[in-house]
Amino acid sequence: MKALSEIETLFGRARSERNAPRTLDLDLIAYGNRVMTQPDLIVPHPRAAERLFVMGPLAEIAPSWIHPVSRRTALCLAKRAQVGLDARQVVAD
Repeated sequence: MKALSEIETLFGRARSERNAPRTLDLDLIAYGNRVMTQPDLIVPHPRAAERLFVMGPLAEIAPSWIHPVSRRTALCLAKRAQVGLDARQVVAD
């Protein structure tokens, strides 16, 4: 996460308030099938499965990827995602 934060800073991201507009936002969505909870890092990303703008593109490139907590595929999660419905629509399988 430190490396991702440094890249964001290089591209001009200034952290102000939570959910403020940003020039770049890098998140670690998953790391293989690992599940980790540390003070500054939770993997898989705790809200990724709810977000169509995350699961939609993932379903396009790796539809059979399995979320290590829910045990659902990226395609299934994309179809169920409720956040960012205006981001991209997933093609039915």
